[in-house]
Amino acid sequence: MKLKLDLHDIFNRGQEIDRALRGIIDEAIEKKAAMVEIIPGKGSGALKKKVLRFLDQREIKQLYHRVEKDGDNWGRLFVHFRHDAPTGRRGRGR
Repeated sequence: MKLKLDLHDIFNRGQEIDRALRGIIDEAIEKKAAMVEIIPGKGSGALKKKVLRFLDQREIKQLYHRVEKDGDNWGRLFVHFRHDAPTGRRGRGR
């Protein structure tokens, strides 16, 4: 299962972006999705940097396996999850 979050509509509303990102991460964990596609868009790159900073927070980073930047479309990121493999990380945020 893959979930998708397009941030184009809320690109200039910081708190809504954080809420949307946390919501899609929580949904991926709940539904055991293998991947979340996040579309910050191409623009100036500021929104993509904000998304990467959000994903790099310690309490968020422990919830997913890895982040992949799309080599063909730099306005898109993939967040990969491992739900059944032990990660060695503690505290799944639940």
